[in-house]
Amino acid sequence: MNLEEVLNFRRSVRRYDKNKPIDPEKVKHCLELATLAPNSSNMQLWEFYQITNPGLMAKVSEACLGQSAASTASEIVVFVTRQDLYKKRAKFVLDFEEGNIRRNSPKERQEKRIRDRKLYYGKLMPFIYARFFGLLGFFRVILARTISLFRPMMLEVSECDMRVTVNKSCALAAQTFMIAMANEGYDTCPLEGFDSRRMKKLLKLPHGAGINMVIPCGIRDGNKGIWGERGRVPFDEIYHRI
Repeated sequence: MNLEEVLNFRRSVRRYDKNKPIDPEKVKHCLELATLAPNSSNMQLWEFYQITNPGLMAKVSEACLGQSAASTASEIVVFVTRQDLYKKRAKFVLDFEEGNIRRNSPKERQEKRIRDRKLYYGKLMPFIYARFFGLLGFFRVILARTISLFRPMMLEVSECDMRVTVNKSCALAAQTFMIAMANEGYDTCPLEGFDSRRMKKLLKLPHGAGINMVIPCGIRDGNKGIWGERGRVPFDEIYHRI
């Protein structure tokens, strides 16, 4: 399939054929492709949990409020946000960038670029992603709004804003995964209806982790899992060329 065919094939499938298993290695490869998704400052504050154990899948299905997409799935993938790993991921990106600059930048510009990356990932990212009962976020908002009086400045820097940023990046990875799965002829259904507390307990996640999306996977059971035609708001109503 070409890209247009893949996008038309992908539907939110809510019932899967249990007699048609999917290949766990292909699902894993689709998750590898998901890591190529764009994400804010390349911080990659995500984790992917591919669930194939039948016992655990049953418990996850229960945590998904018993939805048929989860209860009939061959596998379930949980996309997890890990804002709590911001220091570790910032260090990883900084270490990578230092080598990347030395390998690919003109020698006369390398030292400045490395200094810039050290400032960005060594100081700014830890400051932006840090959390402390909302107080750090409040301070960042005041600082950003003050700076914006004199020059353009990103204003969405509260602790709530950064949580949104992390979830947006993770959602891009989830969408990339679903497109990759469609290219394999596999079906998915992104779920936001679940008990996040129970889900975190099942996956043994720390307090600082969050559940972004739960995606049951399988092969559609004929037309039983697709609720009729795909409905979209008329394009002219949402498209603006200025």
